[in-house]
Amino acid sequence: MQHSAVVVTVSDRSAAGLRDDTSGPVAVAALQEAGYGCDAAVVVADGASSVESALRAALDTGARLIVTTGGTGLGPRDETPEGTARVLEREIPGLMEELRRRGAAEKPAGMLTRGLAGTARESLIVNLPGSPAGVASGIPVILSVARHVLDQLTGGDHR
Repeated sequence: MQHSAVVVTVSDRSAAGLRDDTSGPVAVAALQEAGYGCDAAVVVADGASSVESALRAALDTGARLIVTTGGTGLGPRDETPEGTARVLEREIPGLMEELRRRGAAEKPAGMLTRGLAGTARESLIVNLPGSPAGVASGIPVILSVARHVLDQLTGGDHR
């Protein structure tokens, strides 16, 4: 069974048309290659409210896997984790611990990402950094557990 996925790119500049979204397409391509139904990334401005709205809209479409890129740093408008926290029902700290561990091994600033991972309804939501390299290294980590998480959310047995 093919699950649907949504990628949300969080960037003031991309939302305003001042910069191309370079990280969202990396996530979309990886998810499609892994067998998820995934359209082009949705691009929204930075800020907790815009992230929350985009995540709720993705949930309303029935998306089972939602990946955000961007807004996880320390900039004044980097509020992706705050918007995500408004939507999550249960956090999965181990997933973010592994993403941060791998990110820091590649680049020390990787340990500074404030992203969250968790579930809402029957969906997995994960925040990734806004760089194409961060997305390329993070997506395999997500995919290594995503199908198991999605199965568990609908009452599947432990594998």
